[in-house]
Amino acid sequence: MYLTGFADEAAPELARQIRATRELGWTNIESRNIDGTNIHDLSEAAFEAACEQLAAAGVTVNCFGSTIANWGKQISDPFEITLEEVRRAAPRMQRLGTKLVRVMSYAIIKGEGVGGQMAEERFRRLREIVAVFADAGATAVHENCANYGGMGWQQTLELIENVPGLKLVLDTGNPVGTEDYASGDLDRQQSSWEFYTHVKDHIAYVHIKDARFVERNPDAVFNQCEYTWPGEGDGDVVRIVKDLVDGGYDGGFSMEPHLSVVFHEEGGESEADARYRTYVEYGRRFMKILDGCGVDTSKLVS
Repeated sequence: MYLTGFADEAAPELARQIRATRELGWTNIESRNIDGTNIHDLSEAAFEAACEQLAAAGVTVNCFGSTIANWGKQISDPFEITLEEVRRAAPRMQRLGTKLVRVMSYAIIKGEGVGGQMAEERFRRLREIVAVFADAGATAVHENCANYGGMGWQQTLELIENVPGLKLVLDTGNPVGTEDYASGDLDRQQSSWEFYTHVKDHIAYVHIKDARFVERNPDAVFNQCEYTWPGEGDGDVVRIVKDLVDGGYDGGFSMEPHLSVVFHEEGGESEADARYRTYVEYGRRFMKILDGCGVDTSKLVS
């Protein structure tokens, strides 16, 4: 078992991402954005500089938090756009020794039910994506977000059935803000616990996020949620983590707070400092959850 996180939520610049990681006693980062650019879209010079910084700090990138086939990409877009991202990411993962890459299954087609989502084309594309990463010695893990697989546990299991080699990264908070498409009742939100219980045999990695649903926002990709500290929302974080631990889970837990930053300018704290502080505090609170689940977190830090 190991601890990691989307350290770009601590700071945009890599130096402070590394600093937050080391302050927590961790040695891993799930790398998403560096200076506002996704790791697979950095220039070659910027990527090499990042590799050198990470090596000097003794920090490993355990997963690429890629934008491949994510909620901002349409299944009707040319597949070559996706393949270009995949071809950039794979050798960079090899350069860093990274074995996991977060992928998705393209945006939900608004106004269409489950049956109108061009599922077969999604399966076809993901089979090719997974194969390229497998050839590079890496595993693609699908996140349940605002994408086909995130429409419900049924759609996630369809992906597993139709895309050999695909594994899952469970995001504990995303079901809270996602309509229950499978039931047909779009006024009902999904249950994180229900989602988890159906897919847990395929989980290779976990994103820790927690939230409370606020209201639907049909004109946006995401519904409005209030994000919370881990264990304080409706994402069943403690219940899921306890079940994973009791079942012998030995993978990674990656922090993705999404918390609104509250800073105190009158006390000399900048917004950047508050963002950093919030990320570190989130990690510490999650370690307390793990302690409560019987994990000796002193063995997970250095």
